[in-house]
Amino acid sequence: MHMKHQPTYFLFSLLFITALFLPGCSTPTLTSSFRLERWLTNPAKEILFQSQPTLKATEPTNQLPVISIEADQPFQTMDGFGYTLTGGSAILLNRMSTKKRSALLQELFGTEGSNIGISYLRISIGASDLSNRVFSYSDLLEGETDPEMRRFSLDAERKDLIPILKEILGINPDIKIMGSPWSPPTWMKSNQNSRGGSLLPTYYRAYAHYFVRYVQEMKKEGVTIDAITVQNEPLHPGNNPSLLMLADEQAAFIKTALGPAFEETGITTKIIIYDHNADRPDYPISILNDPEARKYINGSAFHLYGGSIEALTEVHNAHPDKALYFTEQWVGAPENMAGDVAWHVKNLIIGASRNWARTVLEWNLAADPDQNPHTEGGCTQCLGAITIAPNGDITRNPAYYIIAHASKLVRPGSVRIASTLPKNLPNVAFLTPDKTKVLIVLNDSKAEKLFRIESGKQSYEVLLAAGAVETYQLN
Repeated sequence: MHMKHQPTYFLFSLLFITALFLPGCSTPTLTSSFRLERWLTNPAKEILFQSQPTLKATEPTNQLPVISIEADQPFQTMDGFGYTLTGGSAILLNRMSTKKRSALLQELFGTEGSNIGISYLRISIGASDLSNRVFSYSDLLEGETDPEMRRFSLDAERKDLIPILKEILGINPDIKIMGSPWSPPTWMKSNQNSRGGSLLPTYYRAYAHYFVRYVQEMKKEGVTIDAITVQNEPLHPGNNPSLLMLADEQAAFIKTALGPAFEETGITTKIIIYDHNADRPDYPISILNDPEARKYINGSAFHLYGGSIEALTEVHNAHPDKALYFTEQWVGAPENMAGDVAWHVKNLIIGASRNWARTVLEWNLAADPDQNPHTEGGCTQCLGAITIAPNGDITRNPAYYIIAHASKLVRPGSVRIASTLPKNLPNVAFLTPDKTKVLIVLNDSKAEKLFRIESGKQSYEVLLAAGAVETYQLN
């Protein structure tokens, strides 16, 4: 530097440094380079999971409610978000033209562009009540039994379910799949009927072998079953199909038959218990209290047709080394977009995740305009995430948007992290495998809310309409 420039240089430096400490002057931050990506659902304005203009970071202020994201406080790792692919859903998808089905499956399971990236599926082992008929993989004539499973067969799934699963796996080979039975084969049951009854202890070993064959035969088809639940809704024997399985019975079946059978055959598929409402946390806790049963168990699954979502934390606190899953919640027909989205986002996407669930799954993926197919005595008002008309036209329903708000950006392997809870702004935050932060917020009030999102050096001022949901990505 030439000597003649020194006074000017030092004068400029002195003025700049002095300005930093003058009253009313703030210290420069690094926020200007940050951007907030966002996706909005505002049913009142018919805005349904639409990308919004990016927001620039701004200077923080103490005058607004703040959602503070704390990435250094991690909780559970997420396995994914999705639906139950019922037998009926598979039938409807398979009836579509190849072109329409391919486009729809890309939209649902792809991760690029506007696709929503479903990352977890639950399927029924045998028929559910949203199959077009009742069946198992060991249907025999009256009086016959087959304890060695010599006549076990997946033929009932070869027309619709297995082809659809293979097409989905072609789009997302890493998707995780959970299998859940609604009933054992009727010859194993106390009432010899698809509805109700109990699993006879005489057939514990046979039913364990049934699960083994299911996992093995699906694997031969190229479908890996990541987890099974022992019984769907074991305290609801009135559905068709269904089974009553009390907690002590489930524990006995696992420790004497299912767990040893998986161990002996080298099956690593996770065993998950309960799979019913949050009003009975004592059911899974009692099973996990049994050391001989718990050693085979990965975790517990829940629905929310009864009880409070906070019951999941009760189970976590009792057995913090065991995983938790949220596996089913229906949206009833006809839809109420505003009410359905708000309730499900608050209680499931946010509530289940904040209470240790590794999955959030809606029931079910697809139905026709009349909520078919279903079994005789099965659910007649279960609205699919999508409605598939006979001509293949698609209607996207509340569950589509509910799951999309999480599945698109909260990819498998994301970790839930801490976030503060201002009044009327329930929310949940995640750190993704690529180290971006995702925040999902519901305005649970009757007026629009202006608030701030803060994370490290990033600070954003956000306005969210009453009843609206927004997903934010902080890069």
